[in-house]
Amino acid sequence: MRTIQIFDTTLRDGEQAAGGSLTVDEKLYLGQQLERLGVDILEAGFPRTSPGDFKAVQLLAEKLRDVQICALSGFKPDQVEAAWEAIKEGAAPRIHVFISSSDIHLERQLRMSRQQVREAAAACVRQAAGYCANVEFSAMDATRSDWDFLCLLFGDAIAAGARVINVPDTMGYTQPHEFAELLQYLRANTPGIEDITLSVHCHNDLGLANANSLVAILNGVDQIECTINGVGERAGNASLEEVAMNTTVRKDFFQVTHGIKTEEIHRSSRMVSELMNMPVQPNKAIVGANAFAHSSGLHQDGMLKDRQTYEIMTPQSVGMGGSRIVLGKTSGRHAFRDQLAKMGYHLSEQDFQEAFDRFKDLADKRRNVTARDIEALLSSDVLQAKEYFHLDHVQVSCGDHSIPTATVRITDVEGQTMEDAALGDGPVDAVCKAINRIIDVPAELTEFRVQAVTEGIDAQGEVSIRLESEGVSVTGYGADTDIIVASAKAYMNALNKHIYAQNSRATQEEQAPVGATGSPS
Repeated sequence: MRTIQIFDTTLRDGEQAAGGSLTVDEKLYLGQQLERLGVDILEAGFPRTSPGDFKAVQLLAEKLRDVQICALSGFKPDQVEAAWEAIKEGAAPRIHVFISSSDIHLERQLRMSRQQVREAAAACVRQAAGYCANVEFSAMDATRSDWDFLCLLFGDAIAAGARVINVPDTMGYTQPHEFAELLQYLRANTPGIEDITLSVHCHNDLGLANANSLVAILNGVDQIECTINGVGERAGNASLEEVAMNTTVRKDFFQVTHGIKTEEIHRSSRMVSELMNMPVQPNKAIVGANAFAHSSGLHQDGMLKDRQTYEIMTPQSVGMGGSRIVLGKTSGRHAFRDQLAKMGYHLSEQDFQEAFDRFKDLADKRRNVTARDIEALLSSDVLQAKEYFHLDHVQVSCGDHSIPTATVRITDVEGQTMEDAALGDGPVDAVCKAINRIIDVPAELTEFRVQAVTEGIDAQGEVSIRLESEGVSVTGYGADTDIIVASAKAYMNALNKHIYAQNSRATQEEQAPVGATGSPS
């Protein structure tokens, strides 16, 4: 299989998104993550636009050694010079020169003739090639340009020293079949094109940036220019994560490989979203909150039996924690029973049916039903987990110049009182460690949430936590005006449920007839 190169322009074109400006430090921080992600070329910015962008590009070129650092330049000599000065200390510097090629840009914006554009392009590429051998040339608005003129313009750039020719769909205008035809025409009619790397840069104005990029791969293009989360000018660019995962999941179809470490995708997506203050829509492919969430009863049933029935890739393959079963009005008995088991409840068939009926009534009134809602459903008349240990007292000492220390007193089911103390990284950590010294349960704390359930300075806080051990996941809740006490109550609640779940499982295994198998429907 041939290998395609991923050219990431999040720090240049992505930053041009309205409101997406980054500081020098933010660019370095994000650039380090893109290097971990495994991009081949990182376009760090347009040095001539501002002193800050020059400094950012220069800093990335000096600090990042495992990725090609690229600087953008227009077609004027001072822009090319600034680009080189910014990246010259890089391990593998690249200068990216561009000029418009469509008649509407030439006539209405540049006010240049086609011949003048050809001469300017060749001169600037030749200047860049005098600084370094790694020169890329782009014809801006290529997909609205005359095809024969493009062949001449690209031929001039190749003759002047360009080693990468980029075909931008700057306005997101072209359709996939048209783009394929253009790429084929350029290959057949551009002098010297067989000796260079052909690249594409697609925008998403009509929602086709990813489709056009993938069509380009099928037509022999070896470099795809894209951004994390598809950020960029107007409607954005081709999405790096979607291009990478399409070619990964459907390697059989595209017959290409790439160097992206897909497990770093989700982290990269979150960093871009947070630094640029651009939330990712829940239904965004690959990285959206709902990308691996299942709410339909039919889908949930399939997922619980074999995840491959409704997932073509794992959330872990893109660095996400796991799939989610979201309970709602379309959920079925299988998903509800599975959620009860994870929470530590093992009900009789009669109790289960009663709880399920209550769940369905509630689900008709609420968009999603949470574990806390299910707790409330089970709070009356339906069997609950037994309290094996009771929290009698908790005392915490902490501050900015002291080590957090917690003392707890716990009473077991037989009335025996036990006390212990522990140090921690924070007051909550100290409380949990003190409790663990008394109640030795091998469970891992995987989730911790705090929210105010009343208003004002004396608001009551509710803490919810999740513990996981040996395939069982339980949720604990606690409420108090003191959030540390609420945390201790929640932790104790989860531990009691975990012990109950383990005891219930052991009892069921003892009572099961020899050779019995099966799972709840």
